[in-house]
Amino acid sequence: MKKSKRLAAWLFLMLCCAPAAHAACEVRAFDGQDYTVCTFDPAADDIRLFRADETGTIFGSFFRLKNHLAERDQTLSFAMNGGMYHPDRSAVGLYIENGGAPEQRLITSDGPGNFGLLPNGVFCFGDGHAAVIESLRFQAEAPTCPNATQSGPMLVIDGDLHPRFLPDSDSRYIRNGVGVDDTGRVWFAISDAPVTFHEFGRLFRDGLNTPNALFLDGNISRIYAPEVDRVDAGFPMGPIIGVVTPR
Repeated sequence: MKKSKRLAAWLFLMLCCAPAAHAACEVRAFDGQDYTVCTFDPAADDIRLFRADETGTIFGSFFRLKNHLAERDQTLSFAMNGGMYHPDRSAVGLYIENGGAPEQRLITSDGPGNFGLLPNGVFCFGDGHAAVIESLRFQAEAPTCPNATQSGPMLVIDGDLHPRFLPDSDSRYIRNGVGVDDTGRVWFAISDAPVTFHEFGRLFRDGLNTPNALFLDGNISRIYAPEVDRVDAGFPMGPIIGVVTPR
């Protein structure tokens, strides 16, 4: 075979037989429930927090954030509501965006609702790294976090489910959360149907192998994942976690 023919055959094999690129998002079944799951590498992917633009106008929706980024020649490739918020869309707990001053302080006391169901935690990321850290540990260690959003409860703490989660609970909601595995990859998930905290925690611990994972919200949970044809709409949101790529 001439050299040119051998080269053509090699190129054909490379194009036709190479494995497909890993998709960031997919629908995954776990223990009889379906979830939309997305994973990113904080060392390679541009993960950000968003709440308001330069004028203080709240984004509130994936659509508005998408248009804001498009005007700056950037693409929103993924987004998820990023923690609990007050009626004015300000964060309930610690919130730091892009290395700025904290917009809200760390809250470590128990209280009403899911946020106060201790232990709660912080999703801390930036400078190529990410972690989910229980709030009291976060307070004690004071890690540097260019971006941080606090929510609660923790779903998984050092490999254990939250101690208040009940296997036979009848409290079911659409839920979304975030975890970080032992390699440093970030995993986002949202249930495609109402699930219990126990079921959702086991997804992160046993299905996604994240030793620490954090509940972001329930009932109002939404995701922007055009890769799997899912773009949720609803009432205005507070903090949003997004992954941005150049146009």
